Amino acid sequence: MELTVAGLVFAAAAVHPLRELVLKGNSHPETGYFGVILTWLVVSATHGLATGADFTAAAAVWPQLAVSACGLVLYYLGILTAMKTGDMSIYYPIIRAAPVVIVVIGWAFLGHSYGPALLAGVALVTIGAFFLQFRPGADPFGATTPLIAALLALFGMGIQSLADASAMKVVHAPVLLFWEYLFVAPVCLAYFALRKRPGRSLGEHLFRGWLVTPGRYLLAAGSSYLSYYLILTAYKLGGNVAAINSLRQISIPLSVVMGGMVLKEAQLGRRFKWSLVLVAGILIIIVTK
Repeated sequence: MELTVAGLVFAAAAVHPLRELVLKGNSHPETGYFGVILTWLVVSATHGLATGADFTAAAAVWPQLAVSACGLVLYYLGILTAMKTGDMSIYYPIIRAAPVVIVVIGWAFLGHSYGPALLAGVALVTIGAFFLQFRPGADPFGATTPLIAALLALFGMGIQSLADASAMKVVHAPVLLFWEYLFVAPVCLAYFALRKRPGRSLGEHLFRGWLVTPGRYLLAAGSSYLSYYLILTAYKLGGNVAAINSLRQISIPLSVVMGGMVLKEAQLGRRFKWSLVLVAGILIIIVTK
């Protein structure tokens, strides 16, 4: 892998945990996710206009945009449902196994080929990422709803990554993100509205958190936009989509460190051991041509 591409991915991974750290324990999860969606829509439009991007260029990649938007909807709805109805330490590792889905779909349907060294690196990264956040003794099959939701989010992340990597050969990042989120916003709005608690107005349900902690949501949205913009730039430079999404998993040990230092979470010793497995896979991917 080119060092420039690897550097972009590492920078994206370093920024990404800020969103989860900021939103962790949020009492208004719909506000958090819907706020991120709306902020990305505004930021991508502003970014595109400021850089003179051609928004009509998206017409040339509308199939990829449609697939990516559908994958993004699956991801948002799946992760929100899994996190609300299940244990994050059980289901989040499943969602983060997207590199496996990317490899399988790319090989089976898109004609992608992967060398044994790259596959070994992806496998080590996925195994390390899974056990980093998996709680010993937990049963991922114990509850049907969060498991299905996590699998939907996993599939959504995989197909979005493949579609975005393809679209980035033609369009610029803010154009891609603007049209995707223009589709995603009303779909998620409808879903979140259906989940409104009795006795709470729709406005309070969707925007209450912004009135309480606006800085947290702006930081979460801004940091995640920057992180994914760097990933799209790595796609633009021709980086292998499976390798890039494997390298993104370095955000997991970073989140473990942040969780231990800021949130005082336990089991850092066991998690550090699995982070070494993940790092070994990352090193293999970096040196693989």
